[in-house]
Amino acid sequence: MSSTADEERAVASTGRVGSSSDEQTEDATRLAAGGTTAAAVAVAITHGMNDMYSAFLHPLLPRIMDRLGLNVALAATLAMTLSLGGSLVQPAVGHLADRYGRRAFVVIGPAMSAVFMSLIGVAPSFIVLVVFLALAGLGSAAFHPPGSVIAASSGSSSTRGARYSFFSFSGSLGYAVGPLVAVAIVSRGGLERLPYAAIPMLLLLPIVFAVMPSGAHQRRQARHEEPAVSLREALRGPLALVFGISAVSAFMQRVYLTMKPILVAETGGSEQAGATALSIYLGAQALGSLAGGMLADRMDRRHLLLWLSALSMPAHALAFLLPAGSAGALLSTMTAGFLNMALLPPLVLIAQELVPRGESLGAGIAMGAAWAAGSIAVLGIGVLADLIGVLAAALVAVPLTSLGVVLAWALPADGRLEERATRKGGG
Repeated sequence: MSSTADEERAVASTGRVGSSSDEQTEDATRLAAGGTTAAAVAVAITHGMNDMYSAFLHPLLPRIMDRLGLNVALAATLAMTLSLGGSLVQPAVGHLADRYGRRAFVVIGPAMSAVFMSLIGVAPSFIVLVVFLALAGLGSAAFHPPGSVIAASSGSSSTRGARYSFFSFSGSLGYAVGPLVAVAIVSRGGLERLPYAAIPMLLLLPIVFAVMPSGAHQRRQARHEEPAVSLREALRGPLALVFGISAVSAFMQRVYLTMKPILVAETGGSEQAGATALSIYLGAQALGSLAGGMLADRMDRRHLLLWLSALSMPAHALAFLLPAGSAGALLSTMTAGFLNMALLPPLVLIAQELVPRGESLGAGIAMGAAWAAGSIAVLGIGVLADLIGVLAAALVAVPLTSLGVVLAWALPADGRLEERATRKGGG
């Protein structure tokens, strides 16, 4: 059955329920706007593949640095370009998706990401490589805010955390597999074979387009509602704190992903060893995203953010300090990755609930804008690494994440967050 028919059925069910159950009415409206279980599964699979391509850069950085003659600061610039391209415009993209429908964004975006990330191996110069990474990042940015809303709004409102955690888990899993896929391809045929990696995504996307909601209900609703909340209005109050916590988390993740493979190479480790370290970290992040969403449905989210932020600091310090390949390094790397990504589901859910007239915008702030801020800060760590060494610079970065604990402490309790969201939703 078509996605348009699913939307109309959901709208009809809203009329049948009437005023007897506000929760059922809300759930039917969410289904009409967000889509069916098939759409949620499709968007989760697409998320996994999209983020797999996004993970191609970091394990290939040593090879690309040798090929183009780049230093650590320029390598960090490449990582920052991809991160900024994939994050800075997410609030704007989310705003557009909230107003005009999400279907096109969740198809065109991943196509751009797959094609341009697969071309980084044949970029003839640093400038061309920067352009490819910026375009790939833009494609990823177009996908994430609307994709997260489709995933979270595909069922009842009481299990949003669990549904979002499945979406987040698939992305984290893809990001974990990405380094191994990239290294496997180039180890057999060099960087010149990397463009073939885009083919699976291009074959998947027509199916994704077919099962996505058409957005007709969403556009009709937008014509009769007051204008969606602005970015300036959205960033008032608790959402600014959510933005800050997410930015600190993104900063620490970017530091690890950028510096770890370079550190492994400097200490005599192989390219495969660097990719394996990243995949362990990112695989643990996949589990963390799954656990974070489920915990967000079951406990006070402020307390959850406090504990995750506090425990993340020592775990990352040990992941950098302990000898690569040791049992301690393996355990600390897994713990650091798990804690870092477990923060994301509660942050995104809080952001979406704080902006009920602009859920994609809220997700874009918690993911995109925050990731952009964290990525810019990594550039400073790259410059510092050229001055004092990679390990020393990474260890300087770790204590900076204590800001996340302070911001989580400043968040209101869950009940007051819900009250604020209700007031905003009511205009």
